[in-house]
Amino acid sequence: MSFALSRRQIVKGMAAGVPLAAVLADPVLARAAGRSLQQVSMQTAGGQKVDAALAMPSRTPAPAVMLIHEWWGLNDQIMSATADLGRRGYMALAIDLYNGQATGDPGEAQRFLEEIDPSQATDTVMSWIGAIKNRPEATGKVGTVGWGFGGGWALNASIASSVDATVIYYGKVNRPAPQLARLKGPVLGHFAERDQWINTEMVSSFEKAMTEAGKPYEVYWYDADHGFANPANKNYDGKDARLAWSRTLDFYRQQLR
Repeated sequence: MSFALSRRQIVKGMAAGVPLAAVLADPVLARAAGRSLQQVSMQTAGGQKVDAALAMPSRTPAPAVMLIHEWWGLNDQIMSATADLGRRGYMALAIDLYNGQATGDPGEAQRFLEEIDPSQATDTVMSWIGAIKNRPEATGKVGTVGWGFGGGWALNASIASSVDATVIYYGKVNRPAPQLARLKGPVLGHFAERDQWINTEMVSSFEKAMTEAGKPYEVYWYDADHGFANPANKNYDGKDARLAWSRTLDFYRQQLR
């Protein structure tokens, strides 16, 4: 069987309801799902040329979700999740904060992360939110979601822009109450009990700050470690990843419809 034929079959299968977990479990399927997305670009308010991958639903107008990658860069995991959201009725946009760079090497990923200019990244996320919210196919409802590095930036984006729902997978949430008070919509957080970076101390401070800011939130803890939702990560936990994604979908159904 040729790869081209496999790709057509997989894209058709995803539209028919193949679970995201099944796609992520197979690198070939994940790659095919990612290649089914539309490549888009724009110039930001700050003058940057930025790229992203877009999944359009079969019916519009539709709510939108902006996805932000881990420190590895925009890879097949994130693009598969984007494709899954597209088939579920969302205009899903996977943005790229690394300008096309992606890696599986931790040292290189750390370098990419350290090279991020926060002001340029903020310009990027704000510009993409504005662009997707104002597309003619959009309802105007927008959510964000990110993993690790991207989880922190999903929160940053929602603070900087008017966003209806935010989902954070084990991302940095150490923001003070006055900043969290700028949030428009609620926050859903997925965190790992054995995570040495995004730990209970940080998340407890976040919950306290959210309460002080008067903002609604939900936090779920999993008997897992950092990166548990990424199949390419040694800490991958399929059961918890599926549960977290199910909760994410339920959250979006409540907040974006």
